[in-house]
Amino acid sequence: MTTPTPARIRVLIADDHALVREGLRYVLDADPLIEVVAEASNGRVAVELALEHRPDVVVLDIPMPADTGLPAAARVRELLPAAKVLLLSMHDQGEYVREGVRIGTHGYLLKDSAGEELRAAIRAVHAGGTFFSPAVVRRLAVAEAVPEHSPALQLELLTPRERAVLGGVARGLTNKAIAAELGISRRTVEAHRESLMRKLQIHSVAGLTRFALEAGIVEAG
Repeated sequence: MTTPTPARIRVLIADDHALVREGLRYVLDADPLIEVVAEASNGRVAVELALEHRPDVVVLDIPMPADTGLPAAARVRELLPAAKVLLLSMHDQGEYVREGVRIGTHGYLLKDSAGEELRAAIRAVHAGGTFFSPAVVRRLAVAEAVPEHSPALQLELLTPRERAVLGGVARGLTNKAIAAELGISRRTVEAHRESLMRKLQIHSVAGLTRFALEAGIVEAG
């Protein structure tokens, strides 16, 4: 009895520089489980091609003509909610990352990331997780003055175990993986996850990821 071949992850890449797109395709073609199904040179075309090809993962640059990556990401999330969206940019400004998380993207990588990191990010978000470059996480974790009801103060509401579970969720780990990492049962992880969602009044993985980034508790992606 032969083992069925795993389905390939279908990816759309969007960048306004042809050489960058060529480099991305070269990097992704190195993984036999990833298939680049379309390329776009701007945000508007990226949305059109996403609707045509229905990719599993969309990789978007941020500064592009005819709709930048952020509006394009929002449209993809609206029109193709099953698609995972990764932002890939040379910019690591916190406002870009926070806006990306706000509109429901699943990760943010810098263009100087290694090829394996990009492939790992695609695999992670396709599996239902999130992925943020270590440099992006470090930038967001810089200590700043915090107002009332800030993430840093809300973090005080959580127990150490809830914080650990939150960190695992934001790093894209499944409940099973978090349980193995912390040495507890999956049911206990689920209970902690429900408790921290209730305390923070956040009810989505994207929302938890945004909170964890802003609170500076997420480790390298």
